[in-house]
Amino acid sequence: MSLLQIKNLNVEIEGRKVLDALDFYIEKGEVVALLGPNGSGKSTLAKIIAGDSRIGISSGEILFNKENILKLSPEERVKGGIALAFQNPPEIEGLKMEDFMESISQKKEYFKDEKLLLREVNKGFSGGEKKISELMQLTSLNLKLIILDEIDSGLDIKRTKQVADTIKKYFIDNGVAVLIITHHGDILDLLKPTRTNVIIDGKIIGKNEDYKSVLKTVKKYDFEKCKKCTKFLSDR
Repeated sequence: MSLLQIKNLNVEIEGRKVLDALDFYIEKGEVVALLGPNGSGKSTLAKIIAGDSRIGISSGEILFNKENILKLSPEERVKGGIALAFQNPPEIEGLKMEDFMESISQKKEYFKDEKLLLREVNKGFSGGEKKISELMQLTSLNLKLIILDEIDSGLDIKRTKQVADTIKKYFIDNGVAVLIITHHGDILDLLKPTRTNVIIDGKIIGKNEDYKSVLKTVKKYDFEKCKKCTKFLSDR
């Protein structure tokens, strides 16, 4: 049984089908990539796994450790070991990172960046600093699955490598399963996912592909043309 298994998931938002009969899975300790253009349903899927109640589900189920978690709150899912790293984490004025980490940590030790610890949570942070800040916060939890939604967005090569090294050291190397959601995939060369899936218009059209082949195809043909690529023909 997979750590995470999604079966026949259908989602509509304002009359538009966002996820269409979607099937998806992640094994324990596995690194899986989900690529797709903007508006393809990537972030919607991430939010649903994390428990965003604002998104209605028409049908389907999500199993985590064999348990259907659709009725669980986001807090209950975090306690169960699921966490989502947001694209734009909020700023919290008047609260230092150090105090915040001590208040949320379930562990005696966690990843520390002394420079960030002395500053207010995400206040005035650069894009890269916000990503590191959020990863720092997530290391305080006992996770089984971490969902990284566009965590490499807006980062230069140096920051992307720093973020990737942090993910490997504090999550992958500790057996945490990782779902990497991206639309351009540069970070995949650093994290080397075991499997890559491609989603377009709410449908998985490329399943369990090698990430290098996916990146090569997307860069050559772009996502729209990949709807007709034989490499990404649906195997549903």
